[in-house]
Amino acid sequence: MTSVKPHRAHWDRNNVLQWLRENVPEIRIQHILRVETMARDLAQRHQLDQEQAAKAGLMHDLAKYFPPKQLLELARKHQLPIDSIDEANPHLLHAQVSAVVAQETFGIEDSDILAAISNHTLGQPQMSDLSCVIFLADSLEPGRGDRPKVQAAREMSYQNLHHAVALVCDLTLKHLVKTQRLIHPRMVLTRNWAWLEIQS
Repeated sequence: MTSVKPHRAHWDRNNVLQWLRENVPEIRIQHILRVETMARDLAQRHQLDQEQAAKAGLMHDLAKYFPPKQLLELARKHQLPIDSIDEANPHLLHAQVSAVVAQETFGIEDSDILAAISNHTLGQPQMSDLSCVIFLADSLEPGRGDRPKVQAAREMSYQNLHHAVALVCDLTLKHLVKTQRLIHPRMVLTRNWAWLEIQS
């Protein structure tokens, strides 16, 4: 079981990278670094805090490779909301558990960063622009390919965060329906919120 023991060290990017090398495959680390870079770029484009975005991007997948049992145990221990879809697919909890690891292992107390990490997979209605940035960077970093609809969403992410979130949600939901996968209700709520935001 991966350790998430608290430690008092000040934030240090190299400490996070070392932890990732010990707990995450190299191919995932390359994804994480691309997310960190795109998050910083999006933050700059939308006049947000680039350091917050980079930190959230670097730590968004800390719990990506935790076993299902550990994800459920940590979620229960920290009283995270768990529904039947999470029970059936505990991997969906990795975003919220990654925020727990960021706080307990790397001393992150910034609620905006923790929320952005928590929201990077399913989103959240009324989520902050920083959360939108991490949600989008995770889905649209260059390693995700260049299919026309992905590229269109990527270009939109530099113009309108909510519109890009809506497009990414639609792409994800279409894929889940096509592959007959479970759909978490939060993704639907996020999708509807994002479309309403751009129509208001």
